[in-house]
Amino acid sequence: MLLFFASIVLIAMISYRIMTIRVFGALPSGDEKTRVTASPQYRNGSFQNQSDTPVMTGKPGEVFRAYLSKKPNAKPPRPLPYKQTDLAALPDSEVSIVWFGHSSYYINFYGVKLLIDPVFASTASPFSSLGPKSYPGTENYHPEDFPPLDAIILSHDHYDHLDYQAIMRLKVKTGHFYCPLGVAAHLYSWGIARQKISEMDWNDTAEIVNGMKLTAVPARHFSGRLFKRGQSLWASYVLEFRDKKIYLGGDSGYDAHFKKIGAEFGPFDLAILECGQYNPFWKHIHMMPEEVAQAAIDLQAKALMPVHWGRFTLSLHAWDEPIRRLIPAAESLHIPLVTPMIGEIVSLGKDQQWTSWWEKV
Repeated sequence: MLLFFASIVLIAMISYRIMTIRVFGALPSGDEKTRVTASPQYRNGSFQNQSDTPVMTGKPGEVFRAYLSKKPNAKPPRPLPYKQTDLAALPDSEVSIVWFGHSSYYINFYGVKLLIDPVFASTASPFSSLGPKSYPGTENYHPEDFPPLDAIILSHDHYDHLDYQAIMRLKVKTGHFYCPLGVAAHLYSWGIARQKISEMDWNDTAEIVNGMKLTAVPARHFSGRLFKRGQSLWASYVLEFRDKKIYLGGDSGYDAHFKKIGAEFGPFDLAILECGQYNPFWKHIHMMPEEVAQAAIDLQAKALMPVHWGRFTLSLHAWDEPIRRLIPAAESLHIPLVTPMIGEIVSLGKDQQWTSWWEKV
């Protein structure tokens, strides 16, 4: 009996220690919790999607066997090629985008400097020694490489989109943070002042600077950094400034929201959409490559830039399967693809030719 109680105490102490590690962030409380629970998206104790969205499908044994099985070509056999771009030297006279692998990218939008879902950690997990490792060739950019940022825009709080160490190193050079409802609790716990954070519900609009509009719109996903899911919202965004409009996709399963967003806000000069880390068990929370192409059509996008691949292996497919499947799907729907290597400059509105760099890895 004494051993039993000692075990309970030890488990409680370990759980408390885990819950107080700063990398996990914090849950909304006080006034912020009031804002969270007042959202139309918050029902039955957590945020909900517009459609019924089970996070995992399939029988437990089937899922377990799939994840234990060897994944052919799960990681690239050689380091990925990249371009080393001087981020501070991008021209303010145009719209430039630089991708860093997975879902992190930088936009110089006519001189307004934005960083989306910054992740520069070597693992997509709370611990540097555990979790999926970043591919060789993808760790050549660091928080110190960025000029002062007007804003960081966050789509949700998962570790492969919200990197604690990156935020800690970027917060002193970032003017403002935009995030879905509930995510601010993490940022507050990491020492970011409340006046520097704007939390957004779906359909909220904020002005970043000088008439640049950011509107939070629905996505089909989920959230959570520790034990409890759905205590912060997930979102995609419409970014509008001068004569250009970009869709920032975040993570999302395919659903009717893409067509609704396209009808209300389209056409878009560019849709940046997740394309990777999918499998049949996650079919409601991530898109298959063919669905990504259709989502771009639904959004009325003039071009599609696939992200959420090329840095981590988080699912069951080959590392380069997303782009190989997307190409014929996009061709069949006549949607142009923007496929830069890491660090390569995308100049929005210019006619650029892209190499099939993944073929040479």
